[in-house]
Amino acid sequence: MNNPFVQEIVKVVSRKTDLPPQQVEQLLEIPPDEKLGDYAFPCFSLAKKFKKAPDKIAAELASQIKTGNLFSEIKSVGGYINFFVDKVKLAELVLGQILKQDSNYGSDAIGKGKTIPIDYSSPNIAKPFGIGHLRSTVIGHSLKLLFEKLSYSVVGINHLGDWGTQFGKLVVAYKKWGKEILKQDSVTELYNLYTKFHEEAEKNPALEEEARLEFQKLEKGDKENRELWEKFRKISLDEFKRIYKILEIEFEAYAGESFYENMIEQTVQELQEKKLTQISQDALVVNLDQFNLPPCLIKKKDESTLYATRDITAAIYRYKTYNFYKNLYVVGNSQRLHFQQVFTVVKLMGYNWADNCIHVDFGWVKFEEEILSSRKGNIILLEDVLDKSINLAGQIIEEKNPELENKKGVAEEVGIGAVVFAYLARRRNKDFDFVWEEVLNFEGETGPYLQYTHARLCSLQKKYEKKIEDRADFSLLKGKEEISLIKILEDFPRTIQRALDGYEPAVLSNYLVRLASTFNTYYQNIKIITEEEEKTRAKMLLVKSAQVVLKEGLRLLGLKAPEQM
Repeated sequence: MNNPFVQEIVKVVSRKTDLPPQQVEQLLEIPPDEKLGDYAFPCFSLAKKFKKAPDKIAAELASQIKTGNLFSEIKSVGGYINFFVDKVKLAELVLGQILKQDSNYGSDAIGKGKTIPIDYSSPNIAKPFGIGHLRSTVIGHSLKLLFEKLSYSVVGINHLGDWGTQFGKLVVAYKKWGKEILKQDSVTELYNLYTKFHEEAEKNPALEEEARLEFQKLEKGDKENRELWEKFRKISLDEFKRIYKILEIEFEAYAGESFYENMIEQTVQELQEKKLTQISQDALVVNLDQFNLPPCLIKKKDESTLYATRDITAAIYRYKTYNFYKNLYVVGNSQRLHFQQVFTVVKLMGYNWADNCIHVDFGWVKFEEEILSSRKGNIILLEDVLDKSINLAGQIIEEKNPELENKKGVAEEVGIGAVVFAYLARRRNKDFDFVWEEVLNFEGETGPYLQYTHARLCSLQKKYEKKIEDRADFSLLKGKEEISLIKILEDFPRTIQRALDGYEPAVLSNYLVRLASTFNTYYQNIKIITEEEEKTRAKMLLVKSAQVVLKEGLRLLGLKAPEQM
């Protein structure tokens, strides 16, 4: 939304100070206390230019700026110019805009013509879709929706783990025990083979060397190994797509590690031609001592390539293909060093666009106090978690509203939404414990709480039974909670931008909790539908606006917004 209050402040401050409008907007703050106004412009950066103390500059500028019809008061406090918006005008502009734009409220054309590939989810072939891949999946999906909201062209890339030594292990296991273990073509059976390999390799370490040789044969195009690899990949991809369908997540590309196989030699050659490589302990590396980083391993001594080689190749391919504005990798923080090395090597190759490659990292999730390793076979399946959540949500709905229509459909929306929101409610760099009692709480800061608030907002509109219009007496919306709600709604477009500035969906999650909490306090304290027609009309416009924003906010996080619960 083009915020008229911000636009007016930017215009007058820019004119009075000769600062570029963009800089004025960047400096503008929301005061921590509403007694200090609705917007504040800090004058500290002007002290050198005007050769005066910031508080004197603020006082002089505040006295020169007229309030006009958008502001009720403009005054200086310390080194700040504080702007108090006219609350009637605020309600009229914000609520009118939401009603008119509906789900487009908060959209912007800022990203038009700019492409952003986002690499996320990326499960490993021949392993079931475990809960460990969910954080990357939901963060990446939400960022994709948020960037699309601002008109960026987003390419969702599922960089499947479909290449590497683990396939040598799987080939060995299949050839030795496949007939005995592989009763049907399923990911679970493939995973049992992978687990069996590790159990046997502990007793017989020579199996590791066999696996390495089998992968080498695969890299060199061995027909039998290639056919097995293609079979494993198809079984896995079919299963992954089934899980993504449950989450309603789609990708533009499933270009996994194997996709870049034929391009890798060209990358290695380019690195050598640019004299960036050297031999270290029989392996080909790029020395990164000058950046205080360990060497980046390009080829092992057996000539097989590594993750880094494939990621360097993938970055070059993505730039050539998409001419990206930014290139995001939503991958756990255990890979931080890996991406520092990859981006540094790409920059050394002379590609300055490496600065626009960004590792969006995230912390661990402890599930019932465990951090899990797929090598030992103790993996928690995402589908099992979703099923359990749906069943628990169904039980809660049965207790709270046994007469609800379509209980099964609502339980699915709430159960899946509860799990997804639990992963998006925290700052992505924070580790957290997944606890069922917290995740499915209808009262706490959870997905079900937001969905329940949305159903309540819909229920009020159904009860009102009249068309909601922006013809209302906005001066009637003067209660403390009403003004707070309007100010929160006005902040929705900036919240989207803030979430994207830090690649942080939790910014939006926290905003929606604040919106729902403020509305529920209002709902408990104020009777919304009364016999006072004008007051009811104004309050119902506020209700409708809150519902529109909450629904769109939930969509941007990948959650459904049930109308009944």
